[in-house]
Amino acid sequence: MSGDLNDLSRSVVFARGEPVSPQYARHFTGECYAHDLVPFTSPLGCVIGNVTFAPGARNSWHAHPGGQVLLVTGGRGWYQEEGQPARSLQAGDVVEILPNVRHWHGAAAESWFVHLAIETDIKGGPPVWFEPVSPEVYAGLRSQA
Repeated sequence: MSGDLNDLSRSVVFARGEPVSPQYARHFTGECYAHDLVPFTSPLGCVIGNVTFAPGARNSWHAHPGGQVLLVTGGRGWYQEEGQPARSLQAGDVVEILPNVRHWHGAAAESWFVHLAIETDIKGGPPVWFEPVSPEVYAGLRSQA
């Protein structure tokens, strides 16, 4: 998929949403959007958001005390756990992230990227944020593509 947002918008199901809130924007590099599908206030014990990353955008290293599941719905992106090689993602991929595993995810340099982010067992607490993914680490992903 190209970096054309119009191509992507014809293939995704959920609204792109608004730019990531100021509370979380410092944990993202580049243009990112979020749309809450199941809010934190839900009695279900999970949060589901539709997250859209512009080409090259990504979140910082972070961990979820209760774990997370990513369901990729459009575009092409990356997922990486600390100490592991990055994994290329595309529509239809599922990523299961165990509790407290440091990781990051975001768009490929030339493509928009959309996923549903499901935070599981939110009683464990909110995500713990760490440093941004360095430009050098991100630039090195092109050789893995």
